[in-house]
Amino acid sequence: MKIKSVKIWSEDLKLSRPYTISYETIDSVENVFVHIQLEDGTWGIGAGSPAEFVTGENILSCVNALENHFEELLIDKNINSIDEICESINNRLSSTPAARAALDIALFDAHSKFHNISLLDFFGRCHDGLYTSVTMGIKSIEESSKEAEEHVSNGFRFLKIKTGGDVDHDIELMHKVRETVGDLISIRVDANQGYSLGDLSKFVNKTKEKNIELIEQPFPREHDYQIEEISESIRLKCAADESLHGPDDANRLSNNRKTFGIFNIKLMKCGGLYPARKIAHIANENNIDLMWGCMDESIVSISAALHIALSSPKTKYLDLDGSFDLAKDIVSGGFTLKEGKLIPTMKPGLGVNYIEGMNI
Repeated sequence: MKIKSVKIWSEDLKLSRPYTISYETIDSVENVFVHIQLEDGTWGIGAGSPAEFVTGENILSCVNALENHFEELLIDKNINSIDEICESINNRLSSTPAARAALDIALFDAHSKFHNISLLDFFGRCHDGLYTSVTMGIKSIEESSKEAEEHVSNGFRFLKIKTGGDVDHDIELMHKVRETVGDLISIRVDANQGYSLGDLSKFVNKTKEKNIELIEQPFPREHDYQIEEISESIRLKCAADESLHGPDDANRLSNNRKTFGIFNIKLMKCGGLYPARKIAHIANENNIDLMWGCMDESIVSISAALHIALSSPKTKYLDLDGSFDLAKDIVSGGFTLKEGKLIPTMKPGLGVNYIEGMNI
């Protein structure tokens, strides 16, 4: 079955809850969308959320890359040759991973719909659902404490707290949040490359009684070799994020026996489901746990990440809250959220539908 048509557009999705990370405050996010249609009317939707501070692409470069290359990459291609098409996409759009992700997700959505199967069952189910963390940006200690209490009251069991600005503030914050939420709630931190080796050592030593579940990307990417200098017990709790973009990074990191204990795979960094499966395979071969993360994204790409996460045997952590704070989206469905647990709807493809009024 051939691909008949492709539509590309962007949407500025406002956030209902702006947040701050170690290097900026974010109050809206632009996503690019790709709608493809097959000869028989089957359609697929994909979404990309470019993050210039992570991958170097912005919404303009993302849209331009798609508009300049979609015809040669997709039109009249057989949807059943999806691996071959994805290889071509990765080669042609190597510098724009969010653009690749948008095409890739739309292809897998259409392909699994064409075969009347959910994307999770197409990949092969390992988990039925998992709990996700919910992310808290950098705020004052009092504001963070109140926000943590709010998330727990809404049923979330896993909190991910942005740190990396000032280590003394971060230590005090961990003590306050733990006091606020009690011992039954899991706390993860994301330093966003904000720590030196000394900072990390101080943070770990001063919070060791607070049961921090994991520490995401403590060091800048260019200094990630410092992971070799910390104890194994801490190293295995550290997750590679900015250090892990695509399969090449996964190979680079896994070749070091003293590597991160966790790989955080984001579709917007690696370029979609096809390369994400390669990273997951590398992690599985090297006994590295998987965390699946996101940017601020549409339900479209969050659903895609959830499906592939639940198909991976090494998946241990979900951080797929990227659509929770969107004031608007273009689709609904994809998954249900109950007390912090994400469960796919198991309808064909991603299981999403356009909201009423969307003119495609």
